[in-house]
Amino acid sequence: MEKGVLQNSSKMPKGGFITLPFIIANEVLEKVPSYALVPTMMIYLRCHYHMTIAAGHTLINNWQAFTNFAPILGAFFADSYMGRFITIGLGSVASFLGVGILWLTTLLPQTRPPPCDSITYTTCESATPGQMVVLVCALFFKSIGAGGIRPCSMPFGADQLSNTSKKNLESYFGWYYAAASLGGWLGLTVLVYVIQTYGWKVGYGVCTFLMFLATVVFYIPSTLYVKQKASTSLFTGFVQVLVVSYKNRKLPLPSESSGYHHGPDSQVTVPSEKLRFLNKACIIRYADGSDGPTLDDPWRVCTAQKVEELKALLKVIPIWSTGIMKAIAGSQHLFPVLQASTMNRHIVGGFEIPAASLTVVIYLTVMVWIVLYERAIIPLASKIKGKQVYLSVYLRMGLGLFLTVIAMGLTAMVENVRLHEVNQEFHIKYPTAMVNMSAMWLLPQYIVMGIAEALSTLGQFEFYHRVFPKTMSSIGNSLFFLSLSMAHLLNSALFNIVNRTTARDGQPSWVADNINEAHYDYYYWLLAGLSLLNVFYYIICSRCYESTSDVVDEDYVSEDEL
Repeated sequence: MEKGVLQNSSKMPKGGFITLPFIIANEVLEKVPSYALVPTMMIYLRCHYHMTIAAGHTLINNWQAFTNFAPILGAFFADSYMGRFITIGLGSVASFLGVGILWLTTLLPQTRPPPCDSITYTTCESATPGQMVVLVCALFFKSIGAGGIRPCSMPFGADQLSNTSKKNLESYFGWYYAAASLGGWLGLTVLVYVIQTYGWKVGYGVCTFLMFLATVVFYIPSTLYVKQKASTSLFTGFVQVLVVSYKNRKLPLPSESSGYHHGPDSQVTVPSEKLRFLNKACIIRYADGSDGPTLDDPWRVCTAQKVEELKALLKVIPIWSTGIMKAIAGSQHLFPVLQASTMNRHIVGGFEIPAASLTVVIYLTVMVWIVLYERAIIPLASKIKGKQVYLSVYLRMGLGLFLTVIAMGLTAMVENVRLHEVNQEFHIKYPTAMVNMSAMWLLPQYIVMGIAEALSTLGQFEFYHRVFPKTMSSIGNSLFFLSLSMAHLLNSALFNIVNRTTARDGQPSWVADNINEAHYDYYYWLLAGLSLLNVFYYIICSRCYESTSDVVDEDYVSEDEL
């Protein structure tokens, strides 16, 4: 009977293209509210929770730090225990709960402080501990949801195409990225416009409905999905190498390759000479009273391939760390929203662009740059040199970091001009007063930041693809999320340090609550200086890595790097 059931179930088609629209729709529907919530959250906290800029900045950065760290945890639990299907499903439910609770804070007056003067922000009551618990719970569940969906959605779709051609798989990745980008664009434009035009109740209600729809859509074809079983996580393997190498720290390294464990299907039989102390993790040992080695316990002996995977990760840490400062500069999207809200945002026909929607220029620039790079810059350079060329991955990452310096400098200069207009119009005491200055002044910094993002971030992903073995293909994604998480934490710490150290003799700090009394231009010059130091740090790290790297990617050997 059991055999018959297995045979019948084996005839039922699983996976394939029919399941992909549901997986992609789940990702897109999660992206739309996520991209709308972040840039509008500061205004919501200021207007309804009466938070200072410093307090709101700290809360949002800590929230984003956890949001970007959660996918690493999600990937670990999906790979090791739950599998991708359960992880995405639970993540969708958690995201729905998060935005649902946030929506309730707009509907129930008792969940937030009473209103205060919206012009001067005087006589305002702070949120009670209970009200803050409700708010933090909403943000917490939203982060947990992102941790379940984001690291698993794309590979779960790839699981559905495990029996198809490589061309179909590449096509899926392209459509997936395009759809996810569309979701972010819709969040930053359409949904932000809905929030600004129709209010928080309607806007956050739409967010809740979209996440409910995302959850339902994902579960509709649940019986058709290919559901891979959880296996040992790559992160668990790294921990095992560290633990076993410490246990074997007093053992001498074998003089022959036969003394190392490599496993039957391992691609590496002997560990390299670099970081030799980790080689002790794959020394073959004999248990007490045993006639043979104990090779079935990864907490007693690891394969040489596991050791080399950890070495590959440790070697890229310096270059990876240079992306943290770039991410700090790129995460300065909270003040620009407040800045833009005081500027003239009217365009053709009297239409007013929502302040939070201006950041969409960054993402549009990324897409335009990718097309120009592939279709114009590289073909032109190849035509001039008479052979196929491309910008080396190291040069692209370096240019991206340098353009970050330019973007921060432009931001500082524009804010200096805005403050000059504030003084001319006597708006210093009124933080929400409109300044006779077009918000189009902000476009150059967003465009430069978009090009920097395309060069540096995409360059890092390509760098990881080239230097990591195929067994570590998912590590690059995890490293990216980890850098964002650390950037938000460091950004919060830097902001608070500047706030405390620059407020002296009764004068407001550089990042004071009243943006017209503050000097955010000084703060951005500081970020520009730190970003410039990061460029020099990157040059050192990249040269050291190139001089010690023995990785050659066959796909690039025949091309000429610029």
